Amino acid sequence: MIATPESGAFAALALCALVVVVNLASLAVAGLRIGRTGKPSTFPADAPVSVVRPLRGIESFSEETLLASFQLDYPAYELIFCVADAGDPILPLLERMRAAHRHIPSRLILGDERIGGNPKLNNCVRGWEAARYDWVILADSNVLMPVDYIQQMQAAWRDTTGLVCSTPIGARPENFFAEVECAFLNTLQARWQYAGEALGLGFAQGKSMLWHKPFLEARGGIRALNAEIAEDAAATKLVRAAGKRVHLVASPFRQPLGRRDFSEVWSRQVRWARLRRVTFPLFFAPEIGIGALLPLVLTGLVVGTAEATLWLTGAGGLWYGAEMALAARAGWHRGPRLLLAFLVRDALLPAIWASAWARTAIVWRGNPMDIRPRDAAPLETGPSAA
Repeated sequence: MIATPESGAFAALALCALVVVVNLASLAVAGLRIGRTGKPSTFPADAPVSVVRPLRGIESFSEETLLASFQLDYPAYELIFCVADAGDPILPLLERMRAAHRHIPSRLILGDERIGGNPKLNNCVRGWEAARYDWVILADSNVLMPVDYIQQMQAAWRDTTGLVCSTPIGARPENFFAEVECAFLNTLQARWQYAGEALGLGFAQGKSMLWHKPFLEARGGIRALNAEIAEDAAATKLVRAAGKRVHLVASPFRQPLGRRDFSEVWSRQVRWARLRRVTFPLFFAPEIGIGALLPLVLTGLVVGTAEATLWLTGAGGLWYGAEMALAARAGWHRGPRLLLAFLVRDALLPAIWASAWARTAIVWRGNPMDIRPRDAAPLETGPSAA
């Protein structure tokens, strides 16, 4: 059969319609999933918990996020802070807080252990091994913990659970590019995390991770997470290999953003994209279609009729309207500039996707890292980071 312009236009419209429907479905599934606790938790009541936080340097909200560690409303928990460098500027602030909250058991571990190319994992090893309790939370320094942080993590634990996580939610943006970061983190990345988990494809997220220590120790301990350059990818594969699932908290925790510039947003998104491409290439490949702008514009160029333009404009309005509705449903940041942030995000997505396939290196807090699989590249280590 000879292809005609009409058949090509129909195929383009059909493919675009499929992309729109899949994305709208993911928004609907995420909207139904977020905020729901589901089945009763099987976490042992009031079991003591060790909270391990790797720290490095002073960030915009360091005082607030650090203070939240000492204000958790939980009967039995300990805090273990890991700092690789004895000269780190975060130490005076940390010591003041520890002195002001002596009633909260806390420890400081100085110096990392170089087990591989992941600086954060290197910084966590000694803290993990020092944890006194069977339940351990690994929490990034920029997570803003609510007072019921531990309870929310525990509530997601089931008999089938190997790991409970929370994806970061961008909050309190103070300029436009911080809003663009919200557009990436919230109604795009968090949405797909929750839609995937609802379909039985939960992926780990390294921001907040609740482990049953004996479970991980039986499979190599925290050092086993060095199997991949990203500890959350290694965690996902380890949990699935054990026949367990990664579950997400009912409502993800916030990360205050403050101000961001374009280079920060770009470098962070490219780094994450390259890591996803290396660790889960089959899942990463379709990401070219998760933004509205590319499929809608390309279809408009292929079809080129006024009727198609109207249909595509309506589809775009429905798509972005559904993202706004999800943000409202979940209580996330929203405002008049967010729609423009969606457009900028979707304009960047094809370039980010292409860059992820083109390069095999990332820079993380000044640390150059080769992210090729272990059998394709020698392991590189750099100065430690939290």
